[in-house]
Amino acid sequence: MREQSGPRRDFVGYGRVPPRVVWPQGARIAVSLVINYEAGAEYSFAAGDGRREAVGEFGVAINPTKPGIRDLCVESSFEYESRSGSWRLARLLDEYGLPATFNCCARALLENPEMGKYIADAGHEPMAHGWRWEEPWRLTPAEEREHIARAVADIESACGTRPVGWHSRCTPSVHTRELVAAEGGFLYDSDAYNDDLPYFTETGAGTHLVVPYSLTFNDMRFAFPGYADPTSFFRYLAMGFDDLWDEGATHPRMMTIGLHGRWAGMPGRARAVRDFLDHALSRGDVWFARRADIARWWLDHHREFA
Repeated sequence: MREQSGPRRDFVGYGRVPPRVVWPQGARIAVSLVINYEAGAEYSFAAGDGRREAVGEFGVAINPTKPGIRDLCVESSFEYESRSGSWRLARLLDEYGLPATFNCCARALLENPEMGKYIADAGHEPMAHGWRWEEPWRLTPAEEREHIARAVADIESACGTRPVGWHSRCTPSVHTRELVAAEGGFLYDSDAYNDDLPYFTETGAGTHLVVPYSLTFNDMRFAFPGYADPTSFFRYLAMGFDDLWDEGATHPRMMTIGLHGRWAGMPGRARAVRDFLDHALSRGDVWFARRADIARWWLDHHREFA
């Protein structure tokens, strides 16, 4: 039986003419760099899950390992994220002096406490990506509420700052947004892919802000159909940025770029990220911001859209 409850669908949004929003310093575009950090929080027999993670370097299509057998290749791909790839992306952020949002599974930070210390020291934002890298729709509402609370507590312990944003592993449950809003400490969630700007929605706890995420400008397409090589990744990011930047001359936009240490943190692919940063910075009128900063700006300056 299909679930009929949950958020109401909205096919209208801002309509024919998007709002003329204002970003800091009159920027045409706000760019949100999101570093997903999931290593050690994924499904594995080693973690006692009784199953293995299906999403590896080559997605689910190329995996001849029989069910019930540990897939050490997939496990080591996630280890690359925490051992090497995420640090390569971190060094890139440090070099350019750019802020980012680290979309963290709490369990992953417990496996590698140094990453939490880096996020704190560098002033990046920790966003909650679940206690485990798990699909909330697999949980009961009570279990999901408990996992949200555990994620908040463990991320705050690891990073010294409580997360104010939430983003589920696809897909959230029909209860997720209500539970996140009711928790009381979140400014926003990113469990939507339906707009180029933040927007307000209503929950049982009141007006709630959504800062949409992107599966389009996302390096997961190295593992799934999408990017053939790092050059195509760069070109697509640059072309997307240019479209939004041009539109931003009259109607400023937002661009979210999702990265993972096990994918974009690889040599060659990280070069594509570097080339994109050079391209974006060369255009000017761009605001690189943490998602929490975008949310706070929206709450402070664009309440009229509520």
